[in-house]
Amino acid sequence: MGGCLSKSKPVEVKVELTLLEKEKEADVMSPNGKASPLSECRPNGALGHCSDEDSAAPLSLYKPRDYVEASVCHVKDMENGQMREVDLGSGRALLIKEHGEFSAIGHKCPHYGAPLVKGVLSKGHVRCPWHGACFNIATGDIEDFPGLDSLPTFQVRVEKDKVIIRANKQDLQSQKRSKAMARCSAVINSSTGFSHILIVGSGPAGLVCAETLRQEGFTDRIVMCTMDKYPPYDRPKLSKSLESTAEQLRLRSIDFLQAHDIELLTEKEAVAVDVKTKAVTFQDGSRMEYRKLFIATGSKPKPMNYKGQDVRNVFHLRTPEDANNVARLANNKNAVIVGTSFVGMEVAAALTDKAHSVSIIGIEAVPFRKALGEKVGKAIMKLFETNRVKFYMLNEVSEMVGHHGQLKEVVLKSGKVLRADVCVIGTGSGPATGFLKQSGVHMDSKGFVPVNKAMQTNIDGVYAGGDIVTFPFPGRSNKKVNIPHWQMAHVHGRVAALGMMGRPTEIKTVPYFWSAMFGKSLRYAGYGEGFDDVVIQGDVDELKFVAFYTRSEEVVAVASMNYDPIVSRVAEVLGSGKTIRKRDVETGDMSWLIDKGSQ
Repeated sequence: MGGCLSKSKPVEVKVELTLLEKEKEADVMSPNGKASPLSECRPNGALGHCSDEDSAAPLSLYKPRDYVEASVCHVKDMENGQMREVDLGSGRALLIKEHGEFSAIGHKCPHYGAPLVKGVLSKGHVRCPWHGACFNIATGDIEDFPGLDSLPTFQVRVEKDKVIIRANKQDLQSQKRSKAMARCSAVINSSTGFSHILIVGSGPAGLVCAETLRQEGFTDRIVMCTMDKYPPYDRPKLSKSLESTAEQLRLRSIDFLQAHDIELLTEKEAVAVDVKTKAVTFQDGSRMEYRKLFIATGSKPKPMNYKGQDVRNVFHLRTPEDANNVARLANNKNAVIVGTSFVGMEVAAALTDKAHSVSIIGIEAVPFRKALGEKVGKAIMKLFETNRVKFYMLNEVSEMVGHHGQLKEVVLKSGKVLRADVCVIGTGSGPATGFLKQSGVHMDSKGFVPVNKAMQTNIDGVYAGGDIVTFPFPGRSNKKVNIPHWQMAHVHGRVAALGMMGRPTEIKTVPYFWSAMFGKSLRYAGYGEGFDDVVIQGDVDELKFVAFYTRSEEVVAVASMNYDPIVSRVAEVLGSGKTIRKRDVETGDMSWLIDKGSQ
């Protein structure tokens, strides 16, 4: 593969630092270094974008000591299409040169803190190397998910051939900002059983829907209800970081939601929807009417048949308490994982440094074979075996045997008996849509809710998103598909919100998925369902590879380990509407993927 996929290193830049003692004429310069007529000039010359702390106050209201200014490079040090991470003394920024113009934004992805300098710069946005989120380089706004926050922007000017950045110190420290949101102007008692928009589910689809409505100027009531007892939290981390608390996993605080007039009702499970009276009934007997409804209830574990259903210490990983209990019970004990789903495998990996033994039971011969192919699946299986995980494949559970009600053994259908003190079932999930059965909202035979391009169901004013839907996917000629990814749920929430506001937009995203096991990350982009071949470049056994999944001579998905930012680069190409042919990736020459001039 040569050096065409070699990792780019952030460039260290020496700076001339100037802490401002007084306001200067230069404070109102636009990015190109010319004096701006706007005395309330925004960073990067854009108007109306600010951090939470900034509200929307003009720059002139800030005290000079709140700012830092630095000369970061010579104007000729960077070519078009290049990015540099630069140090301003009080923090770092990402300096970008595109089409002869300089801009500066936060250098860390607000999602998990990835260094954006290692990402992909293309057509006015930078794509995160880890999980594919995209940010506009002029405004810092998030344009594709995952994540909720945008980036701060910093003022750039050119003076005597030197590139100078002026930044708010607080923004340099936070490295993220929330988009400005409208407030609710409707006068409604919080006990009133009516909401203009009712959101059922507080995962990424529901949360992004609520925030998008406010960001786009919606000023009526929004109520979001969830069967969870916590504010929205980062569920994918549960299986990777078993000891994390709900507080540590939190996506938005109660205070944040209240400040933006997003009402959250926890431990509020919907049990019925009546589309004729436009009302949702909850398990506690209460009822709420709506004008528009967004259903995003996510997945629920698939039931598994075995003897001993009442034995304790057998878990489906659903809540922070589940994860915490699994970690506690597995300490120096025997853990058994049933199922080779990503969740099950991540839990197994997380337990290897805690448990006395970790065993995995799988119905297939090789984990991830259906999703990633046999070669990649076998290489990952070998990684687990190297970390003393035992596999019992082509097998199923017959019985959970307890002693005084607590798990002691797992009996397999093959007759094998495994010692077990704690068991996690990760055999897959299905849509949590049982409560819609008599509602009139159409569901398919598997319980998925079909929606149109605007995420609307067959009922006018009733929208759905996330794991529970099949939606028209542009990457497959608008065939309706189900893609239960965390990132995709964010997209659904935004599209649904815009649809509710009468501004329908189409899904323009490349599905992006990730997993982490033993400190190694797997990244995946595209929709590989039904792939008929896998073209692998690199060394699978060394877990340093990129795998292209093809269908009828066309690349439909890509996965990699230790090859950042290749998956984000491929996502960028697929997202632009270009077709990648199988023959393009068989040669091993990836130079067509590399942007010229990127560092």
